[in-house]
Amino acid sequence: MENPILQLKNKISELTETQRKVADYIIKNPVDVAFLTVDQLAGLVGTSTTTIMRLTFSLGYTGYSEFQKGLQELLRNKADPNTRLAANLKDLNRSDLFIRCAENHVNNIQSTVQMISGETLQKTLDMIVSAKRIYCTGVRSGLPIAQCLAYGLNRLLGNCDLAHADLFEWAERVHTFDSSDLVIACSFPRYARKVSEFVELAKRNNAQVISFTDSYSSPLAKYSDIILPCNVSSVAFHNSIIAPMFLADYIISALAINYPEKTKQHLDKLDSILRETNYHLT
Repeated sequence: MENPILQLKNKISELTETQRKVADYIIKNPVDVAFLTVDQLAGLVGTSTTTIMRLTFSLGYTGYSEFQKGLQELLRNKADPNTRLAANLKDLNRSDLFIRCAENHVNNIQSTVQMISGETLQKTLDMIVSAKRIYCTGVRSGLPIAQCLAYGLNRLLGNCDLAHADLFEWAERVHTFDSSDLVIACSFPRYARKVSEFVELAKRNNAQVISFTDSYSSPLAKYSDIILPCNVSSVAFHNSIIAPMFLADYIISALAINYPEKTKQHLDKLDSILRETNYHLT
């Protein structure tokens, strides 16, 4: 299929006024639209789902889902650092770089919030609380998220390990996994092979999997029980970790607040040990 954004731009003069409004929103917000449902997009633009479906039909797609897959593929192909940097520099006024960077982070968080339902978040919390053992894994841009989760979850629950996919001896451990184990994988374009292999083997051994990734077409999706899509666009060349880090911080906070009977006792014991060993300066 042809570049969906280019298709919209070439055809925009032939569209109805309402369809042009939708096309304009998609062209200006391709990353957001790549992860919005047709109902969400209709609500944001102020139109009907029928209008959006007719627009995608006119471009030669079988429907919104196929159009969205084409958009996600386009964004994946732009994941090469040099390509992303060159594209971002075209429209960048370096004098307002600080503001642009802040605005980008805010937009990433807002679009991530829109992509994840309250029901999905609750299932995520329940799955974490009920797991016997938790392994947080990631490399490169996914590693700081895995580290944050591993530190926070271990403080709360005492049953979480950081599994650096490039270093962790997961091949020797994964055969002991069962349905009581949980893997939280963090991977963004360009996706790391080791993380995908770890998740695949974990799933094959009946472990549950939660994935922090960028889309439902991520290589991790087919092995995941829950997908938490995060917008990781940046004003430069890299994956921004701000939105997934925000999500990780939410999960840690929500566990502490919503499951005090499960977390308070462990936090109190940990605090007692730190006091006894005079760990802190004050």
